[in-house]
Amino acid sequence: MGCMFGAHLSPHADVTLIGRWPDQLHALRRGPLRLFAPDGTEDSVRLRATDDLDAVGAVDIALVVTKTPKTAAAADAAARVLAPGGLVISLQNGLGNQAVIARVLGAERVALGVTTIGASTRGQPGMLYLGGTGSVIMATRPAIDARMRAFAALCVQARLETELVENIDALVWGKLAVNAAINPLTAILCVRNGVLLESEWTRNLMQQAVEEVATVAEAQNIHLGFPDAAAHVERVTRLTAHNQSSMLQDVLRGVETEINAICGAVVAAGAASGIATPANSMLFQLVKAIEATYTARRSQ
Repeated sequence: MGCMFGAHLSPHADVTLIGRWPDQLHALRRGPLRLFAPDGTEDSVRLRATDDLDAVGAVDIALVVTKTPKTAAAADAAARVLAPGGLVISLQNGLGNQAVIARVLGAERVALGVTTIGASTRGQPGMLYLGGTGSVIMATRPAIDARMRAFAALCVQARLETELVENIDALVWGKLAVNAAINPLTAILCVRNGVLLESEWTRNLMQQAVEEVATVAEAQNIHLGFPDAAAHVERVTRLTAHNQSSMLQDVLRGVETEINAICGAVVAAGAASGIATPANSMLFQLVKAIEATYTARRSQ
C-alpha cells in the first residue's frame, strides 16, 4: 500500500517511502516501480525509498499503511520525522490503530481513514499489481480540517477517489465489516477476492460474517454507511476481484496476520455487548490455526 500511494502521489508532492523490506528498498533504489493494472496495462514510476529515518527530514503528512502488528513501530518512526505542525493519517485495517499511534504522538496529531484500494507485490520486489478500483475515505474534525482538506485535494489531484467525513466510528466499522468478510476467507482458501463470489458457500460465509459486524456495531449505536451489509461487501469484492488480500499475502509469506484486529476485535466487541459472533469466531480460530502451523508446513 505504501508503494501504491507513493506511485499516485509522488508526481504531485515530495514523497519518501519508509520501509524495512531490504529487497524492495534495493529494487526501488535501482530502478522504477513497475505497476500492473488488472486490464494488463503496465506503467512505471520512480520512488524515493529508505530505511534511514535521519535521511528523511521533517514531513507535513505521515501516512501509516503498515499491518496492525507493526503499528507501534510505525508510530515511533512517524514521531521522528513529523514536523511540529505535522499530522499522521492511519489508513490501516482493523480496530485500535489510532489509539496506538496517539499514545506516541498525542490524539491531536492523529487522523483516521480507510481505503478500499487493493494492491500487492506478490512477493516480487519492484513490482506492484493493482487489485481494482477503490476509494480513500478520511475522517476530519475542526482542529485538523484545513490540513485534511489540503491532503484530500492532493489525493484528488493524484486521481484517487477521495472523501472526507465526520463520523469516524461508521468509517472504521464499515471497513472492519468488509475486512472481516473478505480477508480471512481469502487467506484460508488461498484465493483472490473475486473467487469468493463464485460459490454459494463462500457467499453465505461472507454474509454471515459481515452481518455479525453490522449487528455488533448497531449495539454500540454505530450505523454503518450502507443499509445492506451483504450487498455492500459483495460490491467491494467485485470491485477488487483481482486483488490478493493483505491477509492472504501474510499467510503466503508465513507471517503474523491482522486477524486479532479484525475478526478477533469483532468477537471481543460482540462478547462485551452480549452478542454471539459464531462466523467471526470460526474465521478467527481458523486463521490463528494457520499461523500456528507455519513452521510445520515449511518443514513438509
